[in-house]
Amino acid sequence: MFGRKSSKRRRKSYPVKQAYRTHHSYRIYIVTWNVSTKFPENISLNKLLGLENRPEQDTHLPDFFVVGLQEVNAQPQNTLFNLFKDDLWTQKFKEVLKERDYVVIKTEQMQGLLLSVFARRKHLLHLRQVETEYTRTGLGGIWGNKGAVSIRLNVYGSSICLVNAHLAAHDHMLEERINDYERIVQEQKFHIKAKETIFDHDYVFWFGDLNFRLTGEATTSADEIRAMVARDELKQLIEKDQLLLVRREGRAFQKLQERLPQFPPTFKFEHGTSEYDMKRRPAWTDRILYAVNENNYRNVRLTVEQTSYKSHPSYSISDHKPVTSEFTLKVYEDTTERTITFRPIDLWLVGEPNTIEYVIPTGFEESNADWIGIYRENFTSLSEYLAYEYTETYKDKQHQLNEQQIQHLQNTRTVQLTFSENVSLPLGERYQLLYFQSTGTRGVTGLVGISEPFAVEKRCPSPSFDDID
Repeated sequence: MFGRKSSKRRRKSYPVKQAYRTHHSYRIYIVTWNVSTKFPENISLNKLLGLENRPEQDTHLPDFFVVGLQEVNAQPQNTLFNLFKDDLWTQKFKEVLKERDYVVIKTEQMQGLLLSVFARRKHLLHLRQVETEYTRTGLGGIWGNKGAVSIRLNVYGSSICLVNAHLAAHDHMLEERINDYERIVQEQKFHIKAKETIFDHDYVFWFGDLNFRLTGEATTSADEIRAMVARDELKQLIEKDQLLLVRREGRAFQKLQERLPQFPPTFKFEHGTSEYDMKRRPAWTDRILYAVNENNYRNVRLTVEQTSYKSHPSYSISDHKPVTSEFTLKVYEDTTERTITFRPIDLWLVGEPNTIEYVIPTGFEESNADWIGIYRENFTSLSEYLAYEYTETYKDKQHQLNEQQIQHLQNTRTVQLTFSENVSLPLGERYQLLYFQSTGTRGVTGLVGISEPFAVEKRCPSPSFDDID
């Protein structure tokens, strides 16, 4: 259902956001961590996420959490498990965040690379045109142990691209890291008009185990680096950072910005400790960079503020320390957004066909694979549907209609959709309908309608003659 399309680079244009009348600030909290194939056993993620022990103690929660992991255990038995359930790391993060009413918007995985986006429930209907991409760079592009996974989406009308990357390892592999970066930039293509490449987006966040090391391999030993860290000579040490140098030279990552790390190198540690492993030279391999296209629109200036950037040395299950950063974005709301409205569901009968009604507003553009899913009330992930039905769009039958009928279908109208009697919903729970605008599997998807919760019942069987005395 999803085919990759050739995408020629268009000449840059700057649309006017005439419909964008108000702006708001939203906060995004990003985590990057190479977990070294370890499982999240006997650890708390609260401190890593900047959360208190109990939800009622949290204040000023971010609007979005973005979690990028590298070297997630991707052995065949775990990959098979992940086909049916979230991987163990996503489950662990979800357990913490669902208590704060966050929902998993999207997860994308390529072998050991894992990227997840969580959003507060109140934002769900304003996250549109979600799409994922991935690029393999291992073994010349045929193996996914290295490369990048990305998720792009519109947040209240502003476009954001999130890239989680794991580049070539080892001190002497600088050119390979640069080549990995160039390959990812060139190969990742999206199917959104004017937002087809990573750097077409309003905001870009690029993070991961980028594996850049320190120059001077012949003159600065691991012991000397450790001694400089102990003396808090981080400013002198960061000047040897390969990523900083290639950015200055314009060889890679030159379109991105980074607040220079003020925390010690995050690699390589003895497992279970905060002691550097002297078999490798310590380095800032784990980074979070960002870019903002301030002048993407003629009458609007986009801004981003990085409010924190730190490592978390207390986490010791891996040979890397996790790194987090928080940003505040200026987002201009799109008043042209259209939302599907569901008619109240008075009664849903289990084991029987059930017909629902929803209202399509004027100006809403149906996609060719729109669908409506049934979810439990207070669902914690958009992938947790219990059943679904595709909608019938007017595009499917447009060739059968005259001009007047087509015009009618483009106006506000009420549509019915029937779910099969085979849909089995457990009694005693409440459910919601979610309408997704979609172009198909691995296509562009957005949640555009949520019903009020409803209960389900099972009709009592009518008495038969045999039941009558």
